[in-house]
Amino acid sequence: MKCIAGLGNPGKKYDKTRHNVGFMVIDELLRRHDWKEKKDKFSGKSVVETVNGEKIILLKPQTYMNLSGESVRPLTDFYHIGVEDVMVIYDDLDLPAGKIRLRQKGGHGGHNGIRSIIDHLGTKEFKRLRIGIGRPENAMPVVDYVLRPFSKDEKMDVDKSISLAADACEAWMQKPFPEVMNEFNC
Repeated sequence: MKCIAGLGNPGKKYDKTRHNVGFMVIDELLRRHDWKEKKDKFSGKSVVETVNGEKIILLKPQTYMNLSGESVRPLTDFYHIGVEDVMVIYDDLDLPAGKIRLRQKGGHGGHNGIRSIIDHLGTKEFKRLRIGIGRPENAMPVVDYVLRPFSKDEKMDVDKSISLAADACEAWMQKPFPEVMNEFNC
């Protein structure tokens, strides 16, 4: 069984913001497979489906970004999912808009959602799919930047990265993560 958690903030106010690209990838996977998410007891929206004989859980924590671990940990405990079978999708300021990067493990890099998951899982050993959102120009505070929608100029690149990230998730549903990294980390 694998868990793919896309991070974001719940509510219409945050719906199309940079911080919600993790949710956008989960939404793309739901759309592609015609799967329906539901609210559950893990402080999130999730769906459990079977792909090639393996159960896949897609999760969108509804705890707000900084508390994402409060959703991921209870779900992984309930389903007995080891950290080696968890992938988290989130926004990354250090990648340009439109780029994605997969990693086997790592630190939080200042991302509070990842920090929360590390704290709750007690390890940094889970897989990550980072989606580039770029850095703010001028002196815009990061917090304002990540909570803004993408500009029209960025939108096309971001839509491509969301589609590519969904492709990478689908690949991981069928093959080992190192192969997926080799294919998608260009």
